[in-house]
Amino acid sequence: MQYNKLPHSTLEVSKICLGTMTFGAQNNQQEAFSQLDYALERGVNFIDTAEMYPVPPTKESQGLTEQYIGNWLKHSDKREKVVVATKVAGPRNLPYIRDNMSLDRRNIHLAIDNSLARLQTDYVDLYQIHWPQRQTNCFGQLNYPYPTEQEEVTLIETLEALAELIKVGKVRYIGVSNETPWGVMSLLRLAEKHELPRIVSIQNPYNLLNRSFEVGLSEISHYEGVKLLAYSPLAFGCLSGKYLNGARPDGARCTLFDRFVRYFTPQGLNATQAYVNLAREHGLDPAQMALAFVNQRPFVAANIIGATNMEQLKSNIDSLDVVLSDELLQGLQEIGTTYSNPCP
Repeated sequence: MQYNKLPHSTLEVSKICLGTMTFGAQNNQQEAFSQLDYALERGVNFIDTAEMYPVPPTKESQGLTEQYIGNWLKHSDKREKVVVATKVAGPRNLPYIRDNMSLDRRNIHLAIDNSLARLQTDYVDLYQIHWPQRQTNCFGQLNYPYPTEQEEVTLIETLEALAELIKVGKVRYIGVSNETPWGVMSLLRLAEKHELPRIVSIQNPYNLLNRSFEVGLSEISHYEGVKLLAYSPLAFGCLSGKYLNGARPDGARCTLFDRFVRYFTPQGLNATQAYVNLAREHGLDPAQMALAFVNQRPFVAANIIGATNMEQLKSNIDSLDVVLSDELLQGLQEIGTTYSNPCP
């Protein structure tokens, strides 16, 4: 296993992070325990979750992911061996999480206390804002909405609330998710100006079909040391090629949940076919090639993989051993130019 130290922190995280949003939906507790045990055996020390998980979110399942992880932490007695990251949900109509999901002081304190109870721990290592308070482009939304009203909850209020969590020892470090260049730089500027904790990571989607992080955010990552925790590195599994030609394998995520259409655009499918063909020309598994590409990007601190079975988990972790040749990298670049960012 490879490890990276997150700049401006003492956190040393494995290059492969275990994403857990299937726990409680596609994976029961026993399967979750097996994944956690195996990942730890392979050197994975980084676990990512969220108060909203599992996904798709429902009233009946909300919080099960953190509960499973908490039960595993208690059962295994491995709390000090892992870096636990979770997230506070931003504004959205999910009243079963909280009536008011603003990122204000009250909601942030309530969210962390609920997460800590489910996780059965006194602290989390990394606490992330799942998505911004303000209207912006995230989760595949295009065309900036140009909101006419100013948000009632400001960035400084959110940052001050997170600082309180660090001060009382409930959180060690803070990060953001689904954030923009403006948001990252604004938070860094406010932290410096008001002597508040700075964010140490950004968790955004990044894969061969969605390289929007490279525009703006990668430069910030380089100069400010806010490294990427890349999620959806396989584009909901699309880059494995298993959904090509209209295929819908039994039990697969995009078979079970038809809401996941982000990577099924005509250009996205064409690009996926090209990437799968390239992998096979070089004798590689398409999924491992896609993961290896993310693993080897200089701004990526950790690649958040997800799996619904042990075979997938083993293969995903094994992507660390895949070395992409200069010829193959050139082929990836050519495809990326032909199908430029088809699924942002």
